[in-house]
Amino acid sequence: MLDVSKLPSPLWVLGTDTGVGKTYISSFIAHQWAKDAPVVYRKPFQTGVASDSDPEADATAVLGVNSLPQTNIITETGMVLKAPLSPLAAAELEGKPITLDMLDEMLAWCHRPVPKGAKLILEPAGGVMVPLADGIPFIKWASDLEIPAIVVARGGLGTLNHVLLTCNALAAYRWKNEGVVLNPGLDDSFEAARGNADILRRFLDVPVYVHAPRP
Repeated sequence: MLDVSKLPSPLWVLGTDTGVGKTYISSFIAHQWAKDAPVVYRKPFQTGVASDSDPEADATAVLGVNSLPQTNIITETGMVLKAPLSPLAAAELEGKPITLDMLDEMLAWCHRPVPKGAKLILEPAGGVMVPLADGIPFIKWASDLEIPAIVVARGGLGTLNHVLLTCNALAAYRWKNEGVVLNPGLDDSFEAARGNADILRRFLDVPVYVHAPRP
């Protein structure tokens, strides 16, 4: 089980792919942190919705999965794009490609101070290599912020390859990796996740968690 007390703030919650449970884990961390301090959740690039208040938006999901008072969690969304695609593809489909100046503005947006005593979670769109603009994947763009991360992945088949590729990419860009979180609830892979976690620990020098394992 993920121990959020060991996680630093600010923190990126990254994924090995789209739909692996980044928002679920972001929400879990946010609501655990919110028991003791205000929390700010930032989503610099949101695709696949019409607005940040859309029921399908990640900011809405972060607020809505727990009964804790929502006033202790602040959600902020940067660029919103309607197509459920990478930011690069979604922006081009809308006729407004993401420029270098826009990326610089989003870096500054991510780096804004939070209220005194608050903790900060950031969540990207898709996996770490998702394209933002020509020649610029997320990992290259976000490296300038020098914010540590955790990696969220499926529990079952394919996760070993995806996790190791993602962690190798982070290491190549000199990111601080706080650990890997396997999310077996996504694909009902509780038994496989435990075995995969054991194997990953033999390849990685970071903590590997199985979140909410079945007894």
